[in-house]
Amino acid sequence: MPPELNPRYSALLSDGHRENEQDAAFREELRHFAQTHCPDDIRQIVASGEKITRPVYSKWQAILYQRGWAAPNWPVEYGGTGWSLRQRMIFEEVMADQDCPPLYHHGLGHIGPVIMQFGTEAQKSYFLPRIRDTTDWWCQGYSEPGAGSDLASLSTPAVRDGDHYVINGQKIWTSHAHEADRIYLLARTSREAKKQEGISLFLIDMNTPGITVRPIRTIDGWHHVNETFLDNVRVPADRLLGTEGQGWACAKYLLERERLPPASVSQLIRQWRRVARLLAEHQASQPMRDFSSLEHQMAMLAAQIKGAREMLASAIDAMTRREPLGAKPSALKQACSAIAQSLTRIGLLVAGPVGAQQLVRDDEASTSDGLWVQNYLFSRSKTIAGGTTEVQLNVIAKSLFGA
Repeated sequence: MPPELNPRYSALLSDGHRENEQDAAFREELRHFAQTHCPDDIRQIVASGEKITRPVYSKWQAILYQRGWAAPNWPVEYGGTGWSLRQRMIFEEVMADQDCPPLYHHGLGHIGPVIMQFGTEAQKSYFLPRIRDTTDWWCQGYSEPGAGSDLASLSTPAVRDGDHYVINGQKIWTSHAHEADRIYLLARTSREAKKQEGISLFLIDMNTPGITVRPIRTIDGWHHVNETFLDNVRVPADRLLGTEGQGWACAKYLLERERLPPASVSQLIRQWRRVARLLAEHQASQPMRDFSSLEHQMAMLAAQIKGAREMLASAIDAMTRREPLGAKPSALKQACSAIAQSLTRIGLLVAGPVGAQQLVRDDEASTSDGLWVQNYLFSRSKTIAGGTTEVQLNVIAKSLFGA
Protein backbone atom coordinates (compact mmCIF):
# COMPACT_ATOMS: atom_id res chain seq x y z
CA MET A 1 0.00 0.00 0.00
CA PRO A 2 1.29 3.52 -0.73
CA PRO A 3 2.23 5.71 2.22
CA GLU A 4 -0.28 8.11 3.70
CA LEU A 5 -0.18 11.65 2.48
CA ASN A 6 2.35 13.90 4.11
CA PRO A 7 0.46 16.37 6.36
CA ARG A 8 1.74 19.30 4.32
CA TYR A 9 0.14 17.75 1.22
CA SER A 10 -3.14 17.07 2.99
CA ALA A 11 -3.39 20.70 4.07
CA LEU A 12 -3.09 21.98 0.51
CA LEU A 13 -6.49 20.71 -0.56
CA SER A 14 -8.33 21.04 2.73
CA ASP A 15 -11.67 22.80 2.41
CA GLY A 16 -11.50 26.16 4.10
CA HIS A 17 -15.27 26.32 4.52
CA ARG A 18 -16.83 25.10 7.74
CA GLU A 19 -19.80 22.83 7.01
CA ASN A 20 -23.00 23.06 8.95
CA GLU A 21 -23.99 20.10 11.11
CA GLN A 22 -26.44 18.73 8.56
CA ASP A 23 -23.88 18.67 5.74
CA ALA A 24 -21.21 17.23 8.03
CA ALA A 25 -23.55 14.41 9.11
CA PHE A 26 -24.49 13.74 5.48
CA ARG A 27 -20.81 13.56 4.51
CA GLU A 28 -20.14 11.07 7.32
CA GLU A 29 -23.11 8.91 6.27
CA LEU A 30 -21.76 8.78 2.73
CA ARG A 31 -18.24 8.00 3.88
CA HIS A 32 -19.43 5.11 6.05
CA PHE A 33 -21.52 3.71 3.20
CA ALA A 34 -18.62 3.87 0.74
CA GLN A 35 -16.25 2.18 3.17
CA THR A 36 -18.66 -0.63 3.99
CA HIS A 37 -20.42 -1.21 0.65
CA CYS A 38 -17.98 -0.48 -2.18
CA PRO A 39 -16.10 -3.77 -2.83
CA ASP A 40 -12.34 -3.74 -2.33
CA ASP A 41 -11.65 -4.99 -5.85
CA ILE A 42 -13.56 -2.06 -7.33
CA ARG A 43 -11.83 0.47 -5.08
CA GLN A 44 -8.46 -0.98 -6.08
CA ILE A 45 -9.24 -0.56 -9.79
CA VAL A 46 -10.22 3.07 -9.25
CA ALA A 47 -7.30 3.85 -6.93
CA SER A 48 -4.72 2.41 -9.33
CA GLY A 49 -5.95 4.35 -12.35
CA GLU A 50 -7.01 1.30 -14.35
CA LYS A 51 -9.62 1.64 -17.08
CA ILE A 52 -13.14 1.36 -15.64
CA THR A 53 -15.34 -0.87 -17.80
CA ARG A 54 -19.05 -1.59 -17.86
CA PRO A 55 -18.94 -4.54 -15.41
CA VAL A 56 -17.28 -2.34 -12.78
CA TYR A 57 -19.61 0.59 -13.33
CA SER A 58 -22.65 -1.70 -13.28
CA LYS A 59 -21.65 -3.55 -10.13
CA TRP A 60 -21.31 -0.30 -8.21
CA GLN A 61 -24.46 1.17 -9.76
CA ALA A 62 -26.42 -1.89 -8.62
CA ILE A 63 -25.21 -1.32 -5.04
CA LEU A 64 -26.27 2.33 -5.18
CA TYR A 65 -29.61 1.31 -6.68
CA GLN A 66 -30.33 -0.95 -3.72
CA ARG A 67 -29.56 1.96 -1.37
CA GLY A 68 -31.80 4.34 -3.30
CA TRP A 69 -28.87 6.45 -4.50
CA ALA A 70 -28.72 5.31 -8.12
CA ALA A 71 -29.56 8.76 -9.53
CA PRO A 72 -28.27 11.53 -7.25
CA ASN A 73 -28.90 14.19 -9.89
CA TRP A 74 -32.52 13.20 -10.66
CA PRO A 75 -35.71 14.51 -9.06
CA VAL A 76 -37.67 12.19 -6.79
CA GLU A 77 -40.53 11.73 -9.26
CA TYR A 78 -38.16 9.96 -11.64
CA GLY A 79 -36.55 7.77 -9.00
CA GLY A 80 -33.84 10.19 -7.96
CA THR A 81 -32.69 11.15 -4.48
CA GLY A 82 -34.06 14.68 -4.48
CA TRP A 83 -30.73 15.88 -3.11
CA SER A 84 -29.81 19.52 -3.34
CA LEU A 85 -26.97 20.58 -5.62
CA ARG A 86 -24.82 21.01 -2.51
CA GLN A 87 -25.58 17.45 -1.40
CA ARG A 88 -24.75 16.14 -4.85
CA MET A 89 -21.38 17.86 -4.70
CA ILE A 90 -20.70 16.33 -1.27
CA PHE A 91 -21.68 12.90 -2.66
CA GLU A 92 -19.21 13.22 -5.53
CA GLU A 93 -16.45 14.45 -3.22
CA VAL A 94 -16.87 11.60 -0.74
CA MET A 95 -17.13 8.89 -3.40
CA ALA A 96 -14.02 10.16 -5.17
CA ASP A 97 -12.13 10.40 -1.87
CA GLN A 98 -13.06 6.78 -1.08
CA ASP A 99 -12.00 5.54 -4.55
CA CYS A 100 -15.50 4.60 -5.64
CA PRO A 101 -16.23 4.75 -9.40
CA PRO A 102 -17.86 7.87 -10.79
CA LEU A 103 -21.42 7.40 -11.99
CA TYR A 104 -21.64 6.40 -15.65
CA HIS A 105 -22.41 9.70 -17.30
CA HIS A 106 -24.11 8.86 -20.61
CA GLY A 107 -27.28 7.56 -18.99
CA LEU A 108 -27.53 9.32 -15.64
CA GLY A 109 -25.89 12.62 -16.51
CA HIS A 110 -26.63 13.06 -20.21
CA ILE A 111 -29.61 11.42 -21.89
CA GLY A 112 -31.62 10.79 -18.70
CA PRO A 113 -32.16 14.49 -17.91
CA VAL A 114 -32.82 15.20 -21.61
CA ILE A 115 -35.56 12.56 -21.69
CA MET A 116 -37.07 14.14 -18.57
CA GLN A 117 -37.09 17.53 -20.26
CA PHE A 118 -38.18 16.64 -23.80
CA GLY A 119 -39.54 13.08 -23.71
CA THR A 120 -43.09 11.80 -23.85
CA GLU A 121 -44.59 10.14 -20.79
CA ALA A 122 -44.20 6.77 -22.51
CA GLN A 123 -40.49 7.45 -23.16
CA LYS A 124 -39.93 8.55 -19.57
CA SER A 125 -41.68 5.55 -18.04
CA TYR A 126 -39.80 3.11 -20.27
CA PHE A 127 -36.25 4.47 -20.47
CA LEU A 128 -35.61 6.16 -17.13
CA PRO A 129 -36.01 3.11 -14.83
CA ARG A 130 -33.77 1.10 -17.17
CA ILE A 131 -31.02 3.71 -16.79
CA ARG A 132 -31.20 3.67 -13.00
CA ASP A 133 -31.03 -0.11 -12.61
CA THR A 134 -28.31 -0.52 -15.33
CA THR A 135 -30.55 -2.50 -17.69
CA ASP A 136 -29.66 -0.03 -20.46
CA TRP A 137 -26.19 1.26 -21.20
CA TRP A 138 -26.09 4.34 -23.45
CA CYS A 139 -23.59 5.91 -25.82
CA GLN A 140 -23.66 9.21 -27.71
CA GLY A 141 -23.95 9.57 -31.49
CA TYR A 142 -23.13 13.22 -32.07
CA SER A 143 -19.80 13.75 -33.86
CA GLU A 144 -19.22 12.85 -37.49
CA PRO A 145 -16.04 12.86 -39.59
CA GLY A 146 -16.98 16.32 -40.88
CA ALA A 147 -18.81 17.62 -37.83
CA GLY A 148 -17.03 17.55 -34.49
CA SER A 149 -16.64 20.89 -32.79
CA ASP A 150 -18.97 22.36 -35.44
CA LEU A 151 -21.75 19.96 -34.52
CA ALA A 152 -24.38 21.91 -36.46
CA SER A 153 -22.68 20.78 -39.68
CA LEU A 154 -23.64 17.13 -39.17
CA SER A 155 -25.05 15.52 -42.31
CA THR A 156 -26.38 12.05 -41.34
CA PRO A 157 -29.92 12.07 -42.80
CA ALA A 158 -33.04 10.67 -41.17
CA VAL A 159 -35.86 10.31 -43.71
CA ARG A 160 -39.44 9.66 -42.62
CA ASP A 161 -40.90 6.48 -44.09
CA GLY A 162 -44.35 5.74 -42.69
CA ASP A 163 -44.05 4.85 -39.00
CA HIS A 164 -40.26 4.82 -39.16
CA TYR A 165 -37.27 7.00 -39.93
CA VAL A 166 -34.52 5.56 -42.14
CA ILE A 167 -31.05 6.69 -41.11
CA ASN A 168 -27.83 6.39 -43.12
CA GLY A 169 -24.45 7.78 -42.17
CA GLN A 170 -21.46 7.55 -39.92
CA LYS A 171 -20.73 8.68 -36.37
CA ILE A 172 -17.27 8.86 -34.89
CA TRP A 173 -15.70 8.98 -31.41
CA THR A 174 -18.72 7.11 -30.02
CA SER A 175 -17.41 6.33 -26.55
CA HIS A 176 -18.43 2.92 -25.15
CA ALA A 177 -20.50 2.04 -28.23
CA HIS A 178 -18.92 -1.44 -28.15
CA GLU A 179 -20.56 -2.13 -24.77
CA ALA A 180 -23.75 -0.05 -25.12
CA ASP A 181 -27.35 -1.20 -25.53
CA ARG A 182 -28.65 2.08 -26.93
CA ILE A 183 -27.42 5.24 -28.60
CA TYR A 184 -28.87 8.76 -28.51
CA LEU A 185 -28.15 10.04 -31.98
CA LEU A 186 -28.44 13.36 -33.79
CA ALA A 187 -29.52 13.22 -37.43
CA ARG A 188 -30.66 15.71 -40.03
CA THR A 189 -34.39 15.63 -40.76
CA SER A 190 -34.44 18.84 -42.83
CA ARG A 191 -32.04 20.81 -45.02
CA GLU A 192 -34.44 23.65 -45.73
CA ALA A 193 -34.12 25.64 -42.51
CA LYS A 194 -31.04 26.89 -40.66
CA LYS A 195 -28.52 24.16 -39.88
CA GLN A 196 -29.50 23.99 -36.22
CA GLU A 197 -33.23 23.85 -36.99
CA GLY A 198 -33.01 20.75 -39.19
CA ILE A 199 -31.55 18.42 -36.55
CA SER A 200 -33.49 15.81 -34.55
CA LEU A 201 -32.53 13.45 -31.73
CA PHE A 202 -33.32 9.72 -31.82
CA LEU A 203 -33.18 6.97 -29.20
CA ILE A 204 -31.96 3.85 -31.01
CA ASP A 205 -31.34 0.24 -30.01
CA MET A 206 -27.78 -0.76 -30.84
CA ASN A 207 -28.93 -4.19 -32.04
CA THR A 208 -31.05 -2.63 -34.80
CA PRO A 209 -30.15 -4.16 -38.19
CA GLY A 210 -27.77 -1.95 -40.16
CA ILE A 211 -25.66 -0.69 -37.22
CA THR A 212 -21.97 -1.60 -37.30
CA VAL A 213 -19.46 -0.61 -34.62
CA ARG A 214 -15.73 -0.62 -35.32
CA PRO A 215 -13.11 0.17 -32.66
CA ILE A 216 -10.79 3.16 -32.84
CA ARG A 217 -7.57 2.38 -30.99
CA THR A 218 -6.26 5.50 -29.31
CA ILE A 219 -2.67 6.21 -28.27
CA ASP A 220 -3.23 5.04 -24.69
CA GLY A 221 -3.79 1.46 -25.89
CA TRP A 222 -7.24 1.26 -24.30
CA HIS A 223 -10.51 0.78 -26.16
CA HIS A 224 -12.73 3.77 -25.45
CA VAL A 225 -14.06 5.05 -28.74
CA ASN A 226 -15.47 3.73 -31.98
CA GLU A 227 -16.82 4.48 -35.42
CA THR A 228 -20.52 3.72 -35.79
CA PHE A 229 -21.97 3.10 -39.24
CA LEU A 230 -25.71 3.23 -40.03
CA ASP A 231 -26.89 1.51 -43.19
CA ASN A 232 -30.64 1.89 -43.81
CA VAL A 233 -31.33 1.73 -40.08
CA ARG A 234 -35.07 1.79 -39.47
CA VAL A 235 -36.02 3.60 -36.27
CA PRO A 236 -39.64 3.68 -35.02
CA ALA A 237 -41.08 7.19 -35.11
CA ASP A 238 -41.88 7.02 -31.40
CA ARG A 239 -38.12 6.94 -30.74
CA LEU A 240 -37.83 10.56 -31.88
CA LEU A 241 -37.15 12.63 -28.76
CA GLY A 242 -39.18 15.81 -28.73
CA THR A 243 -40.36 17.08 -32.09
CA GLU A 244 -38.66 17.13 -35.46
CA GLY A 245 -36.06 19.85 -35.54
CA GLN A 246 -35.78 20.04 -31.74
CA GLY A 247 -32.53 18.08 -31.65
CA TRP A 248 -30.35 21.15 -31.37
CA ALA A 249 -32.24 22.31 -28.27
CA CYS A 250 -31.81 18.82 -26.79
CA ALA A 251 -28.08 18.86 -27.61
CA LYS A 252 -27.55 22.28 -26.02
CA TYR A 253 -29.46 21.20 -22.91
CA LEU A 254 -27.21 18.16 -22.63
CA LEU A 255 -23.92 19.96 -23.30
CA GLU A 256 -24.60 22.58 -20.63
CA ARG A 257 -24.85 19.75 -18.09
CA GLU A 258 -21.97 17.76 -19.58
CA ARG A 259 -19.57 20.64 -19.00
CA LEU A 260 -20.72 21.26 -15.43
CA PRO A 261 -20.77 17.89 -13.66
CA PRO A 262 -20.26 18.03 -9.88
CA ALA A 263 -17.87 15.07 -10.30
CA SER A 264 -15.35 17.03 -12.37
CA VAL A 265 -13.54 18.74 -9.50
CA SER A 266 -13.95 15.77 -7.15
CA GLN A 267 -12.13 13.52 -9.59
CA LEU A 268 -9.33 16.08 -9.85
CA ILE A 269 -8.94 16.10 -6.07
CA ARG A 270 -8.72 12.30 -6.06
CA GLN A 271 -6.18 12.38 -8.89
CA TRP A 272 -4.12 15.04 -7.13
CA ARG A 273 -3.96 12.91 -3.98
CA ARG A 274 -3.03 9.89 -6.07
CA VAL A 275 -0.11 11.80 -7.62
CA ALA A 276 0.88 13.12 -4.18
CA ARG A 277 1.04 9.56 -2.80
CA LEU A 278 3.10 8.44 -5.79
CA LEU A 279 5.46 11.35 -5.20
CA ALA A 280 5.79 10.52 -1.50
CA GLU A 281 6.45 6.87 -2.34
CA HIS A 282 9.24 7.71 -4.78
CA GLN A 283 10.73 10.32 -2.45
CA ALA A 284 11.02 7.63 0.22
CA SER A 285 12.61 5.09 -2.13
CA GLN A 286 14.88 7.54 -4.02
CA PRO A 287 16.32 9.92 -1.42
CA MET A 288 19.02 11.17 -3.81
CA ARG A 289 16.54 12.32 -6.46
CA ASP A 290 15.46 15.97 -6.44
CA PHE A 291 11.68 16.26 -6.50
CA SER A 292 11.49 19.92 -5.44
CA SER A 293 10.32 21.21 -8.83
CA LEU A 294 7.49 18.67 -8.95
CA GLU A 295 6.52 19.54 -5.37
CA HIS A 296 6.23 23.18 -6.40
CA GLN A 297 4.06 22.23 -9.39
CA MET A 298 1.82 20.15 -7.13
CA ALA A 299 1.34 23.12 -4.82
CA MET A 300 0.37 25.31 -7.78
CA LEU A 301 -2.08 22.68 -9.03
CA ALA A 302 -3.65 22.44 -5.59
CA ALA A 303 -4.35 26.17 -5.80
CA GLN A 304 -5.85 25.76 -9.27
CA ILE A 305 -8.09 22.92 -8.07
CA LYS A 306 -9.29 25.09 -5.19
CA GLY A 307 -10.10 27.77 -7.73
CA ALA A 308 -12.02 25.27 -9.87
CA ARG A 309 -13.92 24.13 -6.79
CA GLU A 310 -14.96 27.72 -6.04
CA MET A 311 -15.98 28.15 -9.68
CA LEU A 312 -18.13 25.02 -9.44
CA ALA A 313 -19.68 26.22 -6.18
CA SER A 314 -20.49 29.56 -7.81
CA ALA A 315 -22.14 27.82 -10.75
CA ILE A 316 -24.12 25.58 -8.41
CA ASP A 317 -25.33 28.64 -6.50
CA ALA A 318 -26.40 30.22 -9.80
CA MET A 319 -28.26 27.06 -10.81
CA THR A 320 -30.00 27.00 -7.42
CA ARG A 321 -31.18 30.57 -8.00
CA ARG A 322 -32.12 29.63 -11.61
CA GLU A 323 -29.74 32.23 -12.98
CA PRO A 324 -28.04 31.94 -16.40
CA LEU A 325 -24.67 30.19 -16.19
CA GLY A 326 -23.12 32.12 -19.05
CA ALA A 327 -19.54 31.00 -19.71
CA LYS A 328 -19.09 29.24 -16.36
CA PRO A 329 -19.48 25.70 -17.73
CA SER A 330 -16.93 26.41 -20.47
CA ALA A 331 -14.50 28.06 -18.05
CA LEU A 332 -14.75 25.14 -15.63
CA LYS A 333 -14.39 22.55 -18.39
CA GLN A 334 -11.31 24.31 -19.72
CA ALA A 335 -9.71 24.64 -16.28
CA CYS A 336 -10.38 21.02 -15.28
CA SER A 337 -9.06 19.68 -18.58
CA ALA A 338 -5.79 21.55 -18.23
CA ILE A 339 -5.34 20.51 -14.58
CA ALA A 340 -6.00 16.85 -15.43
CA GLN A 341 -3.33 16.91 -18.11
CA SER A 342 -0.83 18.56 -15.77
CA LEU A 343 -1.45 15.99 -13.03
CA THR A 344 -0.89 13.00 -15.31
CA ARG A 345 2.25 14.64 -16.70
CA ILE A 346 3.65 14.92 -13.17
CA GLY A 347 2.63 11.33 -12.42
CA LEU A 348 4.51 10.12 -15.48
CA LEU A 349 7.58 12.18 -14.55
CA VAL A 350 7.58 10.72 -11.04
CA ALA A 351 7.20 7.18 -12.41
CA GLY A 352 10.29 7.87 -14.47
CA PRO A 353 11.79 6.11 -17.51
CA VAL A 354 11.05 2.60 -16.22
CA GLY A 355 7.36 3.32 -15.81
CA ALA A 356 7.26 5.14 -19.15
CA GLN A 357 8.33 1.96 -20.93
CA GLN A 358 5.39 -0.06 -19.61
CA LEU A 359 2.63 0.84 -22.04
CA VAL A 360 0.06 -1.94 -22.15
CA ARG A 361 -3.22 -2.66 -23.92
CA ASP A 362 -6.65 -3.60 -22.62
CA ASP A 363 -5.96 -7.30 -22.30
CA GLU A 364 -2.54 -7.04 -20.67
CA ALA A 365 -1.47 -6.62 -17.05
CA SER A 366 0.29 -3.49 -15.90
CA THR A 367 2.32 -2.24 -12.97
CA SER A 368 1.23 0.75 -10.90
CA ASP A 369 3.96 2.90 -12.45
CA GLY A 370 3.14 1.65 -15.92
CA LEU A 371 -0.49 2.76 -15.61
CA TRP A 372 0.70 6.36 -15.56
CA VAL A 373 1.55 5.99 -19.25
CA GLN A 374 -2.08 5.18 -20.02
CA ASN A 375 -3.35 7.93 -17.76
CA TYR A 376 -1.01 10.48 -19.34
CA LEU A 377 -1.89 9.53 -22.90
CA PHE A 378 -5.62 9.29 -22.16
CA SER A 379 -5.62 12.75 -20.58
CA ARG A 380 -4.53 14.25 -23.91
CA SER A 381 -8.16 13.85 -24.97
CA LYS A 382 -9.41 16.04 -22.12
CA THR A 383 -8.95 19.24 -24.11
CA ILE A 384 -10.81 17.74 -27.10
CA ALA A 385 -13.70 15.63 -25.78
CA GLY A 386 -16.87 17.50 -24.83
CA GLY A 387 -15.77 20.58 -26.76
CA THR A 388 -12.22 21.53 -27.70
CA THR A 389 -10.15 24.10 -25.85
CA GLU A 390 -10.58 26.48 -28.79
CA VAL A 391 -14.37 26.17 -28.64
CA GLN A 392 -14.41 26.79 -24.88
CA LEU A 393 -12.17 29.86 -25.20
CA ASN A 394 -14.42 31.25 -27.93
CA VAL A 395 -17.46 30.79 -25.69
CA ILE A 396 -15.67 32.54 -22.83
CA ALA A 397 -14.48 35.40 -25.06
CA LYS A 398 -17.96 35.89 -26.50
CA SER A 399 -19.42 36.04 -23.01
CA LEU A 400 -16.85 38.59 -21.85
CA PHE A 401 -16.55 40.80 -24.92
CA GLY A 402 -19.64 40.10 -26.98
CA ALA A 403 -19.67 39.22 -30.65
